[in-house]
This record gives sequence, structure tokens and C-alpha cells, in this order.
Amino acid sequence: MRKLLVILFCGTLFSAQAQTQKIGYADWEYIFSQLPEFKQIDSELKTHADQLQNQAKAKQQDFEAKYKAYQNMPATTPDAIRADKERELQSLQEGFQKFQQDAQASLQKKQQDLMGPVYAKVGKTIEDVAKENGYTFILNPQLVSGGDVILYSDEQYNISDLVLKKLGVTPAPAAPATPATTTNTPVKKN
Repeated sequence: MRKLLVILFCGTLFSAQAQTQKIGYADWEYIFSQLPEFKQIDSELKTHADQLQNQAKAKQQDFEAKYKAYQNMPATTPDAIRADKERELQSLQEGFQKFQQDAQASLQKKQQDLMGPVYAKVGKTIEDVAKENGYTFILNPQLVSGGDVILYSDEQYNISDLVLKKLGVTPAPAAPATPATTTNTPVKKN
């Protein structure tokens, strides 16, 4: 009987606490698509990608032209000249592969540079709206490329220090908050 009363009490306490929590979600794709700067960022990224693609195409065409010239060399071409052309083709191919890697990194950096401030602005706004309207948690319904599930959470529900204490570890004092830097995911506040 006593166990039943404890279970009922805990259940009542949990349901009462759960009723006071307010959970919402923020649709990042919708928010970004509505921002005026989104079209500008999208245009800049497309322009940058097109420039990189044009450079890659030019490099590829240069390689193909030199390879065709190599294949059309007369059979009487000395081995030294043939070997020199093969080294040149190998160098061009390696350069092209490095260019592709560098272009991918350049495009990602450009995206991070352009989107970072927008993620920070939207993340801060989500936090402000959540606090102003009494939300305990704000979730991300579209988990894309490893993005955050929880975009905002009320610090009073953070049990990290309790877990550490239970593990026998004394939590270190919290460091002062510093602005979060983001890559391609929203700012997450815990």
C-alpha cells in the first residue's frame, strides 16, 4: 500500500510539473526562407559555386587537350619527351584533384561565413521568444545533417551537475558564457 501511495504521489508530482512545462518547435527551413538576407546568401553561394565550377571545367578541358595531344604524338617521339609529357599530365591531374578539394572547402567556408551570423541571430531570437512566452524547450523538427534537436532549454532542467555528483565528480564552476560559433547548425542553449 505504501509503494502504491509513493507511486501515485510521484505520478501526480510529475504530471503537475509536466503541465507547467511549455514545449514548442521552430521550423528552421521556414524561418530562413522568409528572411530577406536568405535570398542574398543563396545568390552569393550560387555565384561562388558557379565560379568554382567554371574554373574546374577550364582545368578539365586543359587536361583533356594535353592528354589528346599526348595520345596523338608520333610513334617516333623520343622516350624522354614522352616521359616529360606523362609527368606533366600526372601533375595536371593531381592539381585538378587538389583544386576540387580546395573548391569544396572554399564553398563550405563561404557558407559558414554567410550563414554563421544568421544562425546566431535566429538562435538568439528563438531563445528570446521562448523566454518571453514561457517555453521550457524549443525543438527542431527537421534534424538535417546532424543539427541540434533542442534549440532552447530552460537551464533549471539541466541535470548535468547532478549526474556528475552521482558519479562522484565535483563539478567545476561554470565558465562565463561566450558567444557560440556555428558551422551549419543553429545555436543551442542549454
